[in-house]
Amino acid sequence: MNHTALQLLLAGLVVLPLVGALAALLPAPPGLRGKNPDQAVLRHGVTVTGVVLAAAIALAAGFDHGHPARMQATTDISWIPALDIRIHLGVDGISLPLLVLTALLTFLCALYSYFRMPTGPSPKAFVALLLTLEAGTLATFAVLDLMLFFLAFEMVLIPMYFLIARWGGAHKQAAAWKFILYTLLGSVVMLLGLLLIGVKSGTFDMVALATDNGPKAQLSHTVQLLAVLAIGIGLAVKSPMWPLHSWLPDAHTAAPTVGSVLLAGVLLKMGTYGFVRIALPITPEGMHTFAPYLAALAAVGIIYGSLACLALVRKGAGGDLKRLIAYSSVGHMGFVLLGIASMTPTGVNGALFANIAHGLITGLLFFMVGALKDRTGSTDLDTLARSAPGPRSAGSGAAALLPAPSGAALYARAPRFGGLLAFGAVASLGLPGLAGFWGEMLAMFGAFRPAAGLSRPAFLTFMVLAGLGTLLTAAYLLLVVRRVCMGGSVDLAGAAVLGTADPDDGTGADPDGTPAPAPALPDLARYEYAAWTPLAALTVLAGLWPAALLGLTDPAVQQLLGGGK
Repeated sequence: MNHTALQLLLAGLVVLPLVGALAALLPAPPGLRGKNPDQAVLRHGVTVTGVVLAAAIALAAGFDHGHPARMQATTDISWIPALDIRIHLGVDGISLPLLVLTALLTFLCALYSYFRMPTGPSPKAFVALLLTLEAGTLATFAVLDLMLFFLAFEMVLIPMYFLIARWGGAHKQAAAWKFILYTLLGSVVMLLGLLLIGVKSGTFDMVALATDNGPKAQLSHTVQLLAVLAIGIGLAVKSPMWPLHSWLPDAHTAAPTVGSVLLAGVLLKMGTYGFVRIALPITPEGMHTFAPYLAALAAVGIIYGSLACLALVRKGAGGDLKRLIAYSSVGHMGFVLLGIASMTPTGVNGALFANIAHGLITGLLFFMVGALKDRTGSTDLDTLARSAPGPRSAGSGAAALLPAPSGAALYARAPRFGGLLAFGAVASLGLPGLAGFWGEMLAMFGAFRPAAGLSRPAFLTFMVLAGLGTLLTAAYLLLVVRRVCMGGSVDLAGAAVLGTADPDDGTGADPDGTPAPAPALPDLARYEYAAWTPLAALTVLAGLWPAALLGLTDPAVQQLLGGGK
């Protein structure tokens, strides 16, 4: 595909959602209203996001895969000459997968919302906000000017705030305010770092700044330290890095289903992408100084997220399944930050792979948890476990060691739904052969042999902590499957009791242990198949064929870390 066509495709990716957002607020033409105006505007959202996804796929098909390190589809137009701010767009092997992931998840969210619109105000505003959010996220991954990056980075905050505050669940106002305050305060500090780079180097051009013999030479060691500290705080809030993560569980728990999918699937990736695109190539000396601290906080985040999930999954803890998946994101994104902190091609490639894998798997999990709440009316783990009781006694001997899902368990009541939920859980714990495995493994390999000058004993310690985190992750996710899908319970010591019911289940089981009949639970609907199958299929594909993604990112990472060489 020629350069002009690629230019138009990339520009269209950014502009079309904005045009669609404005059109969503206008009255629908008489011939397109369908049964009612609400249906028309929801169909409009599906159409626009579908066209954007088609453009993203066309861009990926026309991309020169033989030279993924080279910026392609570039547009460079002067916008504010007095400040040397330019409309500079481009895509390489690092940003292309994130563009496609964003377009895919937004389309699937629009499709899901067409059939399952969250409770709230008019769909007009919902669709307009969804499209504005997509435009800001796509622009973040496409722009190559520091000031444009900041504007795009901030552009997503207002739509997400209103999606949580107007269409969210319990405590939505408090969660929305916490989200906006944390991210805005972090962004103000980040802006100071970006301005420092621009003033000291004389340019905001990210491509020029990434080369060793370019304007980056004007940045002294002290300037790089200050810039990394300021920019890193803003990016760490969005990533989210422990201990700046506390806004995330509240935001996820209160957000509507599609809000949680986009928040976990693409918005968190904006922070880690900023580390790779800005901090690593433009301020390498500053990153080298702060890398051990970043790795330490990443390792703590991995352990903290896993322990928090284990606490939530325990019987009687009143844990929320949606909140548990949010805390799991803190751990998974810790692997991404650990890979970046290693400052090696292996670690950074692992971080980029883990970004995509997390978007696919966690997006699927949040879709399913939202659908589970629609079916059962709750995401409380104790409530879900009580709705799936088994016999009072698991028996003795070898039979007691076998899973004994009751007729009320999710596997029995909605087998395809339960199977897909279990698939998402084992993919999230990093089962080999699925997408979650490769990114975490490569991130730990990067920590095993970090960049020259970094303390190897310290990074080996961080690697061991990350390895422990993988075991804890497997533990809590398997316990989730046990409680929700198989009808088992977890006692206060955290041990799984196979096929046993909570003693206070309140289901009216007979004294001899025979469970009361459970009400019917709808299995997967057609629109759920349509929205979730692509995520499951890509999770398997990325796990079995990781070279498809690593072949794009590795040359670009090598050039980025090599100072443009």
